[in-house]
Amino acid sequence: MVHSTYKLFLALYLAHLLTDFVFQGDSVVAGKKQGNWRSYLWHGIIYYGTTLAVVTVMNPALVRTRLFECVVLALCVVHLLLDWTKLTLASAKWVSDGAKSFTADQGLHLLTVVGATLLINRPSWQAVVPYLGRMRDAQDKILLVAVIYVLVVFGSGYFIRYLTRPLWTTTSGESRQHHDEVVNAGLYIGWLERFLALTAIFLQSPGTVGLILAAKSIARYPELKSPGQFVEYFLIGTLLSISIAIFGGVILLKVFYGTAALGK
Repeated sequence: MVHSTYKLFLALYLAHLLTDFVFQGDSVVAGKKQGNWRSYLWHGIIYYGTTLAVVTVMNPALVRTRLFECVVLALCVVHLLLDWTKLTLASAKWVSDGAKSFTADQGLHLLTVVGATLLINRPSWQAVVPYLGRMRDAQDKILLVAVIYVLVVFGSGYFIRYLTRPLWTTTSGESRQHHDEVVNAGLYIGWLERFLALTAIFLQSPGTVGLILAAKSIARYPELKSPGQFVEYFLIGTLLSISIAIFGGVILLKVFYGTAALGK
């Protein structure tokens, strides 16, 4: 029962992703922003049709039930209401039309898909209990992963920033604002860099770390050619960042696989 519920959730969420990010054209988005009801109607029809198509592939018998049809219709209506609410608040300048509102909007859509899945399948509590027990048994490892990721990705970023700050100061030909912008951009790039490197080591794919370093070097190549202290700042900061990510990955390897070897 739990497995079928999980499959249904994946099917419904796939339909949502296809509707929002593949089948929704720029003209529909522009029409929705202008409050055009035809754009909302067309988006809802695509959502309903995509959901039917995806779930039919997974379980044709489920599509023919009245419960499924009613829940999916309600899901489409709620989806359109969430879209309308977000765009209305953004046009009224109550929320910014940026990453935060996008994340919140998609999070709410995800919750509606979860709710629809539970309404259609209604898994029994007895079927869910064994899975919850496995999660409790793995709590220590889950917490360790969370600690390592937060410490390596975010905590070490500020540590590296303090260490490398004296290596690169503003020069006569460089404004303080430009210097601060580069440093802040380096902090954010470091977060992504350490996340990818840590994940690569955890998944026993050390070659990916080399690709990360190569991509970062190519992106910074023009600045590396210019004279000044940036080269030392860049190299030391990058090596520290990757070293910390590798160290955190080795800890996770030891805990989960019992070995620090990177080969599978």
